[in-house]
Amino acid sequence: MKKALISAGIGTLLILNGCSNTPNSAATDHPVSTTSSSETADHDSMSMGNEASGGAMHHFSSAEVPAGLQTAQHPQFPVGTIVIMNMDHMKGMKGAEATITGAYDTTVYSVSYTPVTGGEPVKDHKWVIHEEIQNAGQSPLKPGSKIILNADHMPGMQGAQATIDSAQQTTVYMVDYMPTTGGEPVKNHKWVTGDELSAK
Repeated sequence: MKKALISAGIGTLLILNGCSNTPNSAATDHPVSTTSSSETADHDSMSMGNEASGGAMHHFSSAEVPAGLQTAQHPQFPVGTIVIMNMDHMKGMKGAEATITGAYDTTVYSVSYTPVTGGEPVKDHKWVIHEEIQNAGQSPLKPGSKIILNADHMPGMQGAQATIDSAQQTTVYMVDYMPTTGGEPVKNHKWVTGDELSAK
């Protein structure tokens, strides 16, 4: 009799144990992601990478420009002109049709810097203008100059220490365009130079 009771008890335990494992097996079959939306956003931001190597920059819809920036009097491409972009600062830019939304005369620089948010150094970022450099003064700066950036074209740019790689006095343009890779339209992208554009 005792043996029969023990056998029945063991059988009941095995059945209960089997039932208690069911949720775990379901969890194994359908794992739930523990990545939060903010972590995903951080990851997406970190994977932007260096735009010179085909990464992406973030964009702002503001048409606001730095104080003291002079509107170009006779730009090659006046505001409203439809152009084709010939550079590949970022994915979806080369070959895209763009509309000029601003034209300004200034000194434009390509710069290398390490983001204040950490990560890999950014090499030969195009472009930063004279008015986006902290305490730049009136005279154009020379390649090799060490500067502090006031521009915020990319995460970690504003406040970063940078080295000027190249400098040229020219007209820079702000543009709206639709990336050739699809997605949302880009508004008021800063900056593009005239030799990176061609008339449509």
